[in-house]
Amino acid sequence: MSAVIELSNLTKTYGKSRGVTDINLEVPEGMVFGFLGPNGAGKSTTINMLMNFTHPTSGSIRVFGKDTIKHGLDIRKDIGFLASDMALDGGLTGWQQLEYFANLHGKFDKKYIVELCKRLDCNLNHKTKTLSRGNKQKVALISALMHKPKLLLLDEPTSGLDPLIQAEFNKIILEHKTAGRTTFISSHVLSEIQELCDRVAFIRQGKIIANKTLDEIAEGSPKEIRVICTDKSLVTRIKRLTGIKHMKVSGKHITFSYAGPVNDLTHLFGMYNLEDLTIQEAELESAFMQYYEDDNGVGNA
Repeated sequence: MSAVIELSNLTKTYGKSRGVTDINLEVPEGMVFGFLGPNGAGKSTTINMLMNFTHPTSGSIRVFGKDTIKHGLDIRKDIGFLASDMALDGGLTGWQQLEYFANLHGKFDKKYIVELCKRLDCNLNHKTKTLSRGNKQKVALISALMHKPKLLLLDEPTSGLDPLIQAEFNKIILEHKTAGRTTFISSHVLSEIQELCDRVAFIRQGKIIANKTLDEIAEGSPKEIRVICTDKSLVTRIKRLTGIKHMKVSGKHITFSYAGPVNDLTHLFGMYNLEDLTIQEAELESAFMQYYEDDNGVGNA
């Protein structure tokens, strides 16, 4: 598969302030790619450079094989973009807003817009200044989706949406993937990333610290263990294992995270008469906390 996004030694500095440093990243065609990190990690800075809103201090960005600085206007015709703080003209109705955006990129498929409105439960007849946060988000999402772009760049796409609409949005993104198109999502909703994405890059303090498939993340992340046993000596034996974290004991109920060898764990449990045992693969949230558990939070970026 050809790479739709190619970032090579991408660096952006703001005077003495950090932006991003030496980012190397490729997103193949047809992939749903997740971009994760806490506030201030460099997610929005990277997306702004992808859209050519700001230029890198050094390094290069290619989208569809073209340099974003030299061919920015041409590239953006095939991108559907949603900013985390998408601005709409409050004096326009949803329809008028979409017509305005359509005139900018030259495509207006009314039939498809109506379909999106039904699926996202969006009424386009009201002025956007009268809409709730969630309904404004629906208009912004439709503006990104309506021309069936080759690449979707989405920053916090489900912010303000209720769970039913989030689920429908996920279906739309997977249909976009089935059609061979590419999606790049930055989100704080880890369950959304886990459900949609083929691969995830983690960014911390302006640097990519991991770039893995969801399967690779699951393999390398701690498993969640829940065991019920009346023999209290099991607790002492568990504590001796390597890779034990977040252990809690309530009567005969024992829960903990485990990142050690599975054989060591099963061998230990085989020595006891257990009432119940659950071994659950790690959620993306566990991996996220593993990468960022030492962070104390920083400003927006």
